[in-house]
Amino acid sequence: MVEVCDLWTVILSIIVVKLCHWIYQWSNPKCKGKLPPGSMGFPIIGMTFEFMKPHDAIQLPTFVKEKAHRYGPIFRTSLFGAKVIISTDSGLNIEMAKTNHVPGMPKSLARLFGENNLFVQSKESHKHVRSVTTQLLGSQGLKLRMMQDIDILTRTRMEAGARNGGLDVKETVSKILIECLAKKVMGEMEPEAAKELALCWSHFPKGWFRISWNIPGNGVYRMMKAKKEMMKILKETVLKKRASGEELGEFFKTLLGKTEGGEEKISVESAIEFIFIFFLIANEATPSVLTATVKLISDNPKVMQELKREHERIVQGKSEKENKAGLTWEDYKSMTFTQMVINESLRITSTAPTVLRIIDHEFQFGDYTIPAGWIFMGFPSVHFNQEKYDDPLAFNPWRWKEKDLTAIVSKTYIPFGAGSRLCLGADFAKLLMASFIHHLCRYRFNRITYDCFNLIFTVCCQNLYLHIRSILFVPIV
Repeated sequence: MVEVCDLWTVILSIIVVKLCHWIYQWSNPKCKGKLPPGSMGFPIIGMTFEFMKPHDAIQLPTFVKEKAHRYGPIFRTSLFGAKVIISTDSGLNIEMAKTNHVPGMPKSLARLFGENNLFVQSKESHKHVRSVTTQLLGSQGLKLRMMQDIDILTRTRMEAGARNGGLDVKETVSKILIECLAKKVMGEMEPEAAKELALCWSHFPKGWFRISWNIPGNGVYRMMKAKKEMMKILKETVLKKRASGEELGEFFKTLLGKTEGGEEKISVESAIEFIFIFFLIANEATPSVLTATVKLISDNPKVMQELKREHERIVQGKSEKENKAGLTWEDYKSMTFTQMVINESLRITSTAPTVLRIIDHEFQFGDYTIPAGWIFMGFPSVHFNQEKYDDPLAFNPWRWKEKDLTAIVSKTYIPFGAGSRLCLGADFAKLLMASFIHHLCRYRFNRITYDCFNLIFTVCCQNLYLHIRSILFVPIV
């Protein structure tokens, strides 16, 4: 009996020693040099729950601010089971964006995007996808292929909102975006399939990027279920069109491409996977940012007055026939103050990491060694730097006066990321925002309800319901 007790004592002692050694190794990761300061938190869980806490949508996450104040502009931690370097240093963020090309993401995002998605495949695949996407969403593509559709859809939704007495901004923008992209990417869809696809997006769980464990009932579980249904709809649409000889969308045909031997450059399955991710990213970011923008505008009467003055000039400077034809590219380019508002809104709402990378090689940054294999998260703290922006928490579009309004990235402005992973939808997002603001400014409206906060990687703006009344100005006949 004594021998059995001694044996159990030895076993338990070994387990405790191993456990303590594991915890020590977790808290003190190996590195050839000196790691940035920080805390790795509990094993596996790390600091995830503290990082996940919602925060004000126009401020950096509380977690990041507190840790940066304690450790400095660069620190280490563990999130979602991964080792992470977090940076609020703009120079390091830009350098990482330029020299590291593989996107870093939590496991929940990796699972959603798929292990072999085109975002993380070879440089050749990524180059092909970027080239095709630029044809659709670059300035020339927007001018020739998207401008009219965005204008018609926005005007139609705004008129419907006026007839109904109001509209939900985020829901309306999401519908405009999906309808516009679906038509260009997939071609004409059957009404039932289009309705089902829109329904899937409306049911896609908020906060799907938060917990990486696929447990029935949680965000990842609902995310995977929604993804499966959306992929099914997209695939059935493609196969039906191919079987009947119908035209696929121009974007889809170009995406498949042809090699010199006549073979498709990528498989149909890979193309559908990319289109799903393409829709997802577009629908996750732009509607929320535009909702926050409308809120900021409605809170600033002086901004609203200047916007109405600019858009009244555009409408009344054209004949009734010209206005019925819709906005032109020249009209869009003449919206100087609107572009200032958009830039300021993007600056003040960019509180999520805009540079996400896998660190592909070890390097030195000051006294610290940045280890290879870790995830890098670069936050745009420069947007809130008092040395770069006077009163950075204030919404002040006039700070952009006489600046280059077409620039989407600089050392002090990175709402769309930087480097080889610079967001290709930047110009599309700005065009959609300008079109929505233009048509909204033609009406009298007031805000009824609003809720906006930030959840890790995106601004979550909900329940911004506008009561839309009579139209303010009409073209001069």
